[in-house]
Amino acid sequence: MKIKNFFFFSIAIVLILIGCINVVLLMFMYFTDVILPTKVFIILSAVLFVVLIIIINNGVETYINFRIDKIYKQVTSLKKRRIANINADEFDFLARDILKYTYKKKQEIKKLNFRENYRRDFLGNVAHELKTPLFTVQGYLLTLIEGAAEDVEIREKYLKRANLAITRLSEIVGDLDMITKLETNDLKLKIDTFNIIKVIQKVFDLLEMQAKKRSIKLRLDKFYDIPEFVLADEAKIEQVLINLVMNSIKYGKIGGTTIVSIEYVDDEKIAINVTDNGEGVKQEDVERLFERFYRVEKSRSRDQGGSGLGLSIVKHIIEAHEQTIDVESTIGQGSTFYFTLEKG
Repeated sequence: MKIKNFFFFSIAIVLILIGCINVVLLMFMYFTDVILPTKVFIILSAVLFVVLIIIINNGVETYINFRIDKIYKQVTSLKKRRIANINADEFDFLARDILKYTYKKKQEIKKLNFRENYRRDFLGNVAHELKTPLFTVQGYLLTLIEGAAEDVEIREKYLKRANLAITRLSEIVGDLDMITKLETNDLKLKIDTFNIIKVIQKVFDLLEMQAKKRSIKLRLDKFYDIPEFVLADEAKIEQVLINLVMNSIKYGKIGGTTIVSIEYVDDEKIAINVTDNGEGVKQEDVERLFERFYRVEKSRSRDQGGSGLGLSIVKHIIEAHEQTIDVESTIGQGSTFYFTLEKG
């Protein structure tokens, strides 16, 4: 009920009570022959009116405040407000505040649950990724300790394999350190203008041997006779391209091709596309490709090596440049990773 309407309602109640009291007094006068002056009725009615108004309003206000206090004690983050300070004509503010409060808390709980699930999955993935090479190293070393070290051929083979496992451990730790720095903004970007074509060619040269092992050709989509300048951290973008091209080599089709192309998004941005003609990725996997340690095919991915953090690092680096990265993939046809950069 509105406060204004309640005030008029309380006046009506008081007038009815005064009327009833006056009727009782008149009946008393009629049966006892006692006559009271009209002035007494007026003064008595006025006094009763004031007293009853004060009692009813204070009583109701006290009761409502008591109920509000109980509600606010249950939702302690709400700012406490007294009836006397209410400017609105109704108590809907309380319902609105509680609805806002409950919605906010539900969102916080949802976010906390998401973070908890993410933390649990992340720790489980880290433990699993570290456990595999650790057990590998431990197995080889125990075999050597138990006597296999006497055989020179076995010793060299097992030490090389143990060294490969240690290298993978170093990659995982290094990539985790990189992601931590990117997330905490501890890794400062060195923004400068450079020729992206030159960087792409450098990446092709670095990964030429890995590509030859799978008979994969690395090439640009066309001959670029003039430089394409971008404004970014050259070392970090080189790392992005290395990760994307290496990813296309690992999961591309043997004897296939990896093509890097450049498109103009607008007058201020260009897009770099890395396309392979491999097996492609299912849509439900595409949405999770940039998650840490997420692997489309667990067994095949581990056989290919790597830390499982490459695409996650790529995403962090591109977002640190305030740019975007995405992927399109079709089963049986291949995948295209593309990211934007500011033109130099």
